[in-house]
Amino acid sequence: MAIERIAPTKSNLMRVKERLAIAREGYELLEQKREILVMELMRRLEKVRILERELTEKTSAAYPTLKRLLVSHGRDNVERVSRDIRYNFDIMPVQTKVAGITMSALKAALPKPELKYSPALSGAEYDETALSFFSVLNSLTNLAAERTVVWRLAREVRRTQRRVNALEKMVIPTAEDTKVYIESALEEKDRDSFFSAKLLKRKKNAEAQGKMHG
Repeated sequence: MAIERIAPTKSNLMRVKERLAIAREGYELLEQKREILVMELMRRLEKVRILERELTEKTSAAYPTLKRLLVSHGRDNVERVSRDIRYNFDIMPVQTKVAGITMSALKAALPKPELKYSPALSGAEYDETALSFFSVLNSLTNLAAERTVVWRLAREVRRTQRRVNALEKMVIPTAEDTKVYIESALEEKDRDSFFSAKLLKRKKNAEAQGKMHG
């Protein structure tokens, strides 16, 4: 039994009962929050698995196009055409709200896939390869953003679970044991007072009778 080291008084009993009620209510709310977070985490994990499959499929399709391009035009020509091509990427903060919790992540905003090379120096293989790898990059950034949210959700689930466990295994049992201890102590005190009063009454009655007979 774990009890608080406090005096077994009626005022302390009231305070312990209030704390116990608050702890039980907090436990219910945290348990509901944990369930919502776990459900959202499962949903996001499924989304991550879908994005991973999508990325694998796009990557498996993109590299053969690059291989065909290198075979058709040669590595030196491909490197010369691609050397001066530059794209600007914007990194933006995004926020997701789950169970009243705002979670921040970063997402890369991709530019539109423009074909920035001379048609005279290129061909269909260049276009196909560029578009294929833009598609890969798009899936990759989406996956990275989703994984960040999943990681934050998992961390919040662990934190909430620790709080639930603390209430369930420590705070609530201690308050319950303390409540029982104080109630028992007060009941024993009442019994002692009752018997003391009864003994005192008997003593007074005996003394009164003794005076009458004397």
